Amino acid sequence: MATVQEQFGDIDIYLFDQILRGNISPGMKIFDAGCGSGRNIVYLLREGYEVFGADPDPKAIAAVRKLVPHIPADNFRVESVEANSFPDAFADVVICNAVLHFARDDDHFRSMLRGAWRTLKPGGLFFSRLASTIGGEHLLKHLSGRWYLMADGTERYLVDEPLLMQWTAGLGAHLVDPIKTTVVQNLRSMTTWILRKP
Repeated sequence: MATVQEQFGDIDIYLFDQILRGNISPGMKIFDAGCGSGRNIVYLLREGYEVFGADPDPKAIAAVRKLVPHIPADNFRVESVEANSFPDAFADVVICNAVLHFARDDDHFRSMLRGAWRTLKPGGLFFSRLASTIGGEHLLKHLSGRWYLMADGTERYLVDEPLLMQWTAGLGAHLVDPIKTTVVQNLRSMTTWILRKP
């Protein structure tokens, strides 16, 4: 019998919540845009979902392919989110978890977001979790534009609620859930932004 860890891996709890609520269900095609070494797809793979991923780190993609040797290697590609070669509107769910805050600037954020968004089918679910300024303004040192030094010592591109709402409207999307933010013990704020594509 599989342990909980073996069954679910290190899945993001807010992504798991979407599964529990039926927003991600068997038979759906999943694209993990910026999949890393696959922490969010262990359960989905075990349950037989058709899963695809892109990440610019060859070592991360090699780790995912080891996780799932029975799946075609081409399902997981060494590519950036913004320049991924997956087809338009092919996925029922796009996961973009802990990815968008690595944008270099506004243009790069736009490219990354649009690169992930174009792969989503109409009616599909877009799940994103990213660092933000929301609730953690006192933990940040502004550097320039949307670039901040965070209390954990990292420098990131950080969004705020007005920007997320502006993008929600600009994409013609609607929020599946209210924007939720967790302040991680005086280090950083992580915001969950979940959209439905029209």
